[in-house]
Amino acid sequence: MAYDFPSKQWIEAYKEALNGELGKDFQEASKEWEGDFLFVINPDDKFDDTVHLYLDLSHGTCKEAKMITDASSVPEAEFQYIGKYSNWEKLLKGEIDPIRGLLMRKFKLVGNKAKLMRSPVAKQLVATARKIDSKFY
Repeated sequence: MAYDFPSKQWIEAYKEALNGELGKDFQEASKEWEGDFLFVINPDDKFDDTVHLYLDLSHGTCKEAKMITDASSVPEAEFQYIGKYSNWEKLLKGEIDPIRGLLMRKFKLVGNKAKLMRSPVAKQLVATARKIDSKFY
């Protein structure tokens, strides 16, 4: 089944993937990881809204995953990965690498960059997200 990106159904499927068979590499890479992420999808000519996807990760498990559209209820997160919708689409389709996306200024990272760069967690988060059957606008 294909899920609209971003949507409540997509983030629920992503949580299932991270915690299930599709997320085995993520689970292995994040055994020592503790921290949360906020993926910020900003509007562009393809998508009109700002959407936040929140992930609470702890030692190989995604404890919580939710979509937030109300800016007043966005939680603090250790990391924020921020980009326009069209760049998120390219990231999930494998056309942009998450690290190269930062270097090319397609995305912005807020948080302890050294911690994130030393760990394979971010790479595995993206690899698992790419396994979700996603529909784009």
